[in-house]
Amino acid sequence: MLPIKYLFSAIAGLAALIMMSACHDSDPVMAAGESVFVPAMPDYSDVGMWTIARNDTDNNGADVFYIPSTWEYDWYTSDGRISHHADPSRADHRADMGIEIGEVADYMADGNNFYSPYYRHITLDSWATLNEDTINRRYYDVAFVDVKNAFDRFIKQYNGERPFILTGFSQGGKSVVELLKVMDEETRERMIAAYVMGYKVTPEDVATHPYIQAAQDSLDTGVVICYNSVSDVKYLKPVVSAPNVMCINPVNWHTDNTPAILNDTITVTVDMEAKVLVVDGFDGSYLPNILDILNVGDYHGAEPSLYSECLRKNFRQRITSFQERNMK
Repeated sequence: MLPIKYLFSAIAGLAALIMMSACHDSDPVMAAGESVFVPAMPDYSDVGMWTIARNDTDNNGADVFYIPSTWEYDWYTSDGRISHHADPSRADHRADMGIEIGEVADYMADGNNFYSPYYRHITLDSWATLNEDTINRRYYDVAFVDVKNAFDRFIKQYNGERPFILTGFSQGGKSVVELLKVMDEETRERMIAAYVMGYKVTPEDVATHPYIQAAQDSLDTGVVICYNSVSDVKYLKPVVSAPNVMCINPVNWHTDNTPAILNDTITVTVDMEAKVLVVDGFDGSYLPNILDILNVGDYHGAEPSLYSECLRKNFRQRITSFQERNMK
């Protein structure tokens, strides 16, 4: 498994290769007369469309459904068509997503059964438009279709009515929020918690779906754990982190501005107005600048790894809390 520093080296290398090989038009949304390629919908009955690790050997764990983030830039087919989506049928695209999946599985699959689908996520260039209409159109028309299909397959084929954790990073965090909106009540009752890493929960999300409730501590269940990390609130990126109505500190599990010390040298504090984590003492210089949108004053790329040991422990805490509450 690649150390996290190599993960982002891989992202940077991928960016360089693609940017050299693809000619990007000045209009990031669509060039005039450009033909668009949408990859074929993946078949989630095919085990090759998943990373699966079954480590709950004593039935004391839970199932984890993890949705990875964005890895591909816009790319071109051999006949010159542009694609704004990853293609899970391509081994290289699956390998890219697999780097992140392998990193998080190191702690999320610890004592749990872990399931993560490859899907047609929208590209980094799509996010770089900063046009949420464009982002949402490409996401809902293609990416979320896959996420919903994969989650339905997970529930019907793999889950067996076990308690589960729903989690994702960045575009995967957006997918967690969107899955919560369409999840039926019976399924929600088995959800231990939903972890939205590096994305937002908006006022509209909670107004229209009042069961989307923020975690208040390390033990409550059926709740949403949401956070974004920045070096200063001036670097907050609205496309992933605003407007946001909830944030919890994954180091001390406070929702107030009580500082927490991570790894002896890093201070993590909730900014109560912006609802983001302000991180002091962390060297994020290894994070690659992604199209001048991400990893520029924010620590977006480090979200899945920076708090990994805190999350490993908290998965166990919430699983135990869920089990105890359902035994009463």
